[in-house]
Amino acid sequence: MGGEESKPVYRPPSPVYRPPSPVYRPPSPEFVTVLADKQVKEGEDVTLRCETNTRDVTVTWKKKDQKLCCVEGKHRTVKSDTTIYLEIKKADLGDEGNYTVTIQNSSGSASFSAMIIVEINEWRTVQWKPDPMISALKAFKISNPDVRELRFLLHGPVGAGKSSIVNTIKTIFEGHQFINCLTATDVTGESFTTKFEKYNVGNVPFTFYDVMGLEKDQLKGVHTDDIISAFKGHVPSNYEFKPHDPIDEDNKHYILNPTLNDKIHCLVSVIPADKISRMDDEVIQKMRNIRAEGSKLGIPQVVFMTRVDKACTITERDLTKLYKSKKIKEKMTECSNKLGVTMNCIFPVKNYHEETKPNEQLNCLMLEAFTQIVHSADDFLKRNSNQQKTVE
Repeated sequence: MGGEESKPVYRPPSPVYRPPSPVYRPPSPEFVTVLADKQVKEGEDVTLRCETNTRDVTVTWKKKDQKLCCVEGKHRTVKSDTTIYLEIKKADLGDEGNYTVTIQNSSGSASFSAMIIVEINEWRTVQWKPDPMISALKAFKISNPDVRELRFLLHGPVGAGKSSIVNTIKTIFEGHQFINCLTATDVTGESFTTKFEKYNVGNVPFTFYDVMGLEKDQLKGVHTDDIISAFKGHVPSNYEFKPHDPIDEDNKHYILNPTLNDKIHCLVSVIPADKISRMDDEVIQKMRNIRAEGSKLGIPQVVFMTRVDKACTITERDLTKLYKSKKIKEKMTECSNKLGVTMNCIFPVKNYHEETKPNEQLNCLMLEAFTQIVHSADDFLKRNSNQQKTVE
C-alpha cells in the first residue's frame, strides 16, 4: 500500500504592521485679541469683538454669568474664521452688564469678559466752570445782618467723607491742598473727630461743623441727642462728645438760650455711594430720626453722596458724565428711599483723596452742591428773621 502524498498546511500571510493613524487634535484655544469694555449712549449699537488662534472652536456667550438669550433683531452672534463677535442693536439700560465669551474644543477652553456700560440721557446739568461759582460765593451777603456766618452741620456714618468734604471745600477756596481736618479710613473704620469741630472757609462767611460718625451701637460714635442739641444751638464749639453721656441742661457747657448765631442753618447728611446698600439699618434709622427732628424746626436738609467714583466706572473715568450714569441714578434713588429725601436734595460729589493738584471737574461738583446749601441756609434765616419780627 503506497503512502499518501501529504497536503501542504495553509498558513495565512502574516499581517503587515501599519501604525495607527494619528488622531487630529486642534490647538488649545487662546485669544489673540480680547474683548474690550464698551461705553455707549442709549440707543446706539455696540459690538464686542475678539480673535482666536484657531477656527476649530465652539463659542458660548453669557451675560452676568447666565447664558445669553439672543433676541431676534436685537442680538447677533458671529464666528467668521478666527473672528468672533456679538452685536447688540440700539442698546438700552437692560443691555448694561458684564459679558463673557467662552471658546472651547477638544484641547481645552478659554474665557474672557468685558463690560458694556450704557449712558442714559443726562437728567441734571452742571456748570463745569468753577470760577463764576467761586466768585458768586465770595460775593455772597447773608440776608440777616445780625448773623455773622452761615453754619452747616455734617453728619453721617464713620468713613462717609464728612471731614473730607471740609478739606475739599477749604482746598477750593484757599487755593492749596488742605488736609488739617483728619479723616476716618477704610482701614481703621474709626472716626478721628471727637469734638464739635468748627471750620471756617477762607474769607467767606460760611462755617462747617463736623461731628463724630454714627455707629450702630448707641454707646459708640456720636449720640443722636448730641446732633439734635447741636443743630438747636445748645452745643458750643470744641465741645468733646461723650457717646454714653449726651449733653443736657445740667452740663456747664450747655447753651441755654441759643440765638440764630448759635443754631445750625442747614443739616448736611453724608452718605458714601459705594456703601449705601451695606449700611446698617440702625445707622439709617438714627439718620432718619435726626432728620425728623430737623424737619420739626424747619431746618433745610440735603444729602452729599460721596465716593461716586468708587460706585461707578463711568464717573471714575469722567466726572462730567456723572448725570449720565445709570449706576449713580440707582444709588441716588436708593439713598432717597432709605433716608426719605427727595432726589433734588441729593448731590453726588467727589472729595479730594488721591489727587495732589486741583481737579476742575471735582471742584465744580462740590461747588454746585455748596451753592445749594448756602442758598438753603440763607432762606432758613429769612424765614426765622421774619418770624422774629412778627413776634416783636
